[in-house]
Amino acid sequence: MNLPNILTVSRIILIPVFVVTYYLPFEWNHIAAAILFFLAGCTDWLDGYLARKLNQATPFGAFLDPVADKLMVAMSLAMIIESFHSVWVTVPAMIIIGREMVVSALREWMAEQGKRETVAVSFIGKFKTMCQMGSIMLLILGHESDWFFWSGIAMMYFASALTIYSMYQYLIASWVHLFVEE
Repeated sequence: MNLPNILTVSRIILIPVFVVTYYLPFEWNHIAAAILFFLAGCTDWLDGYLARKLNQATPFGAFLDPVADKLMVAMSLAMIIESFHSVWVTVPAMIIIGREMVVSALREWMAEQGKRETVAVSFIGKFKTMCQMGSIMLLILGHESDWFFWSGIAMMYFASALTIYSMYQYLIASWVHLFVEE
């Protein structure tokens, strides 16, 4: 275990703490949950940066980092959907979660075919993740003001558009490999 891997594991451990905090019966619960979500997002950036900077990238970290990201996003979106009971939240959240499933399955399949580099994370994928995280944080704070809620909704729709576009890019890049007869 090196520092980047410890940060990734800490992000996974932070998920139940985040969930419990979100549902605490206190006036400050959503602010505290947003802070925890922000810290988790920071560890996502920091673990990758440190792994590259310190030359400490490992197969364990390469496996666990995207799992931690997807768990955090899916859990957060599920809580937000449940909390707001709004089609404005549910539709883009379903798009984001569905895309994550499709792209994860595609990456796994392409890796089995020895074509992992075809679906490597792109700049648009990283930008999409940043927008998703920002929208989720705003929606967590959406209980505090309408401005946070509607800003979060706008950013979530933008993130959904990026989500669809990045999935399209990955599917196009792997299309020829998907339909090759053995």
